[in-house]
Amino acid sequence: MPITRPKIDQLIDENREHECAGIGSDKVCVIIAAIADLPTRFGDFQVAGFWNNRQEEDHAAFIHGDPCGAENVLVRLHSECVTGDVAGSLRCDCRDQFEAALTAVGQADPGIVLYLRQEGRGIGFTNKVRAYALQDQGLDTVEANLALGFEDDEREYAVAAHMLHSLGVKSIRLMTNNPNKVDQLTEHGVVVSERVPHVLPPNEHNIDYLRTKALKSGHFIDPSVTDRMLEQDDTPLLKNGSSDAAS
Repeated sequence: MPITRPKIDQLIDENREHECAGIGSDKVCVIIAAIADLPTRFGDFQVAGFWNNRQEEDHAAFIHGDPCGAENVLVRLHSECVTGDVAGSLRCDCRDQFEAALTAVGQADPGIVLYLRQEGRGIGFTNKVRAYALQDQGLDTVEANLALGFEDDEREYAVAAHMLHSLGVKSIRLMTNNPNKVDQLTEHGVVVSERVPHVLPPNEHNIDYLRTKALKSGHFIDPSVTDRMLEQDDTPLLKNGSSDAAS
């Protein structure tokens, strides 16, 4: 069952005047601005619009079922990737991971995909293109970010933690291969009851990118396997950029 209209009204009312000290290094505070129905090719969702009143950015939650007060909610944190999510870039696995997460969450009850506005691992779209240009010259993902004066990964997940707290989620099963997501959410008071592997088959354009994530960023991916990644024990949700739900 989705979040009921009375509960939506209650959440909006509670958030309308919400103001807290914030969490994380930037003291981030977000509010739920609106919730609406969203039928998709991956299932019937509700979408919640969140407003970050510190950095003045929008974030989204794609919600299946009612996670308010729920335990062991299946959750995926997805950082915005214009090249992957919109253009279908093969240089990364972002679109595949996003669509696979929506498919899985669309079958869970409840489940949430948080869409976070931190393009290019937090360095922004233009800087990501600059990093791509350096990668075209032979640098890997980490080396390109460092060459531009950034950390390997500039993303912070305080916003995600606050979003989950705002929805009243008690504990989550987190779909991720990135231990930093687990650590940051735990630091900000989110109870992560389980890490659910989220590894998808690579392609010829992103295999080096995935190896770099494993070898230099500590992601839980086997860097030695090219056709089938570690922990991918079931049939891939997406093949050749399409999903069963989308066909």
